[in-house]
Amino acid sequence: MRATIKDQTAIAGIGATEFSKKSGKSDLQLAAEAVKAALDDCGLTPRDVDGMTTFSLDFSDEIQVAQAVGIPQLKLFSRIPHGGGAATSLLHQAAMAVATGMCDVVVCYRGMNGRSGRRMGEGVGLNVISGDRIHWGWYMPHGLVTPASWVAMYTRPYMEEFGLTSEDLGRVAVTVRQYAVNNPKAFFFGKPLTLAEHQQSRWIVEPLRLYDCCQETDGGCAVVVTTPERARDLRQPPVLMRAVAQGSASDQEVMTSFYRPHLDRFPEMALVAKQIYDQSGLGPNDIDAAVLYDAFTPEIFFQLEEYGFCKRGESKDFVRAGNLEINGRLPTNTNGGMLSEAYIHGVNGIHEGVRLIRGTSVNQPKKNIDHVLVTSAPGVPLSAAILGKA
Repeated sequence: MRATIKDQTAIAGIGATEFSKKSGKSDLQLAAEAVKAALDDCGLTPRDVDGMTTFSLDFSDEIQVAQAVGIPQLKLFSRIPHGGGAATSLLHQAAMAVATGMCDVVVCYRGMNGRSGRRMGEGVGLNVISGDRIHWGWYMPHGLVTPASWVAMYTRPYMEEFGLTSEDLGRVAVTVRQYAVNNPKAFFFGKPLTLAEHQQSRWIVEPLRLYDCCQETDGGCAVVVTTPERARDLRQPPVLMRAVAQGSASDQEVMTSFYRPHLDRFPEMALVAKQIYDQSGLGPNDIDAAVLYDAFTPEIFFQLEEYGFCKRGESKDFVRAGNLEINGRLPTNTNGGMLSEAYIHGVNGIHEGVRLIRGTSVNQPKKNIDHVLVTSAPGVPLSAAILGKA
């Protein structure tokens, strides 16, 4: 009988720095502060940690962060590529290490000066060193040099086929902003957005307007993963990982899989969705809330369909019906998401998933939240997790 990851690991602690546009700190300091905050959250010490995982894009090596925080030895140090696709992949690596007994406590982290330092939105023609340049070299002469341009490329055919409009994209931006208005950590705290303001904002790359694009943020986030047994003895209620999975599919590129039969289909996402539902024994109807990777508003629509909350072409109707709102079927990105809270490559989304299960979100839905879906970026080799109550 095949072993399962279900409920074999738990998130015990979360920690973050301030989110800003100019931190005045190094990436290493941001990472170290986030790790310390996550350990303080659950009551563990640096000496308890024996594993660390982060993004391949992170400028701070695990051994550097361990030294800065005071972690004496590591049995695991691993890095996940593909940018935003790595967000919940950090949990995947940590869960496998803890569930197999290779590690006792693994800390996942991301520290980045994403506004004052290396800006993800400035394009790939600069200092990005990656084999993906082989693919990007075909597109850059045509002006496709930024993530916004790539997302616009696969959004347009979907809009033409299914009638998705710029106002539909705006409804997502307005909904997540409503959540951010109540979140003191969010960049747009106390700053509401109307649909009219969204529609009047400037184009970035058609069909994406200014408010269809996420924040550029300085900050750090960390997550502590351990066994459920150990987590039960710590400061916070354990948040169990019901499922966690990664996926890559045929003709996969990093955000530019333009040679597939359909630009706006994501077989890697379908692969991950099948895994997490099979692992957990749950289905879309069992998911009470979601934190969906929202670097750009169209990504929400693709994920709603691929993770089974509605049929293909029907996500615009799902959003129009108010299902992403606090009293809706699927309260989504209740922290304000990356669109309106901060862009820490999706790790701040894991934090909100944990808070929803703990019952401590600043926008906690009135209904019981037993299971939360947390995702990473569509369009790349990606990952997702289902978090649940102990």
